Amino acid sequence: MVNLIVDDKKIKVEEGKSVLQACLENSIFIPNMCFIKTREHPHASCRLCFVEIDGLDHPVPSCTEKVRQGLVVRTATPSVRRLQRMAFKLLMSAHHCHPKVCPAKDGCQLIRTAKHLEVGLNPRPLERLERDVEEEVDLIFFTYYPFRCVLCGKCVYVCRQKNGHNPLTFANRGFDTVIGFFASGDPADVPCHHCGACANVCPTGALVLKPEYAKAATTSR
Repeated sequence: MVNLIVDDKKIKVEEGKSVLQACLENSIFIPNMCFIKTREHPHASCRLCFVEIDGLDHPVPSCTEKVRQGLVVRTATPSVRRLQRMAFKLLMSAHHCHPKVCPAKDGCQLIRTAKHLEVGLNPRPLERLERDVEEEVDLIFFTYYPFRCVLCGKCVYVCRQKNGHNPLTFANRGFDTVIGFFASGDPADVPCHHCGACANVCPTGALVLKPEYAKAATTSR
């Protein structure tokens, strides 16, 4: 076990954990979209989990920093908040957020993050960016909503971890990147129809298991 101080609070955690995981496990919320504690190499793509650490010259993503004895961490300094708010605005510039009809409303990380950072669910002063993608995509077992997707990669990761291969993967490039589903052979042979792990881990409700498969997935757990 190692001892560290986060926002003047002393906490004790197991060695080897990331600063982000240590904070989340001690009820210290740090905004994040792409973090999965079982991932050996953090994705670090959302750029929301910045913190300041004594001894370092600039804020760093807390998911990439391991805890160590005597570490002093600050999660809400002006420079940290400035970086987090800008990263959030960038996400929202390409994300169409409609809380009243969002299936992930109660558990949406975007809504929680907006409240935590005390910002609105709009990209201002940045412009709303229009992507050349469809509003809704049929992926056999799922319905995918590209404009809700923040490309955190969680669904792709858990799919590979649970099933040993990747029916779900990133498709296209650059600004038009989306999640695609590629399965050869009979769809009945693909484990997706009784899994649902990808939809469960999605932080924004961008990937929704179809009702006929959602029931089977719930029963199989």
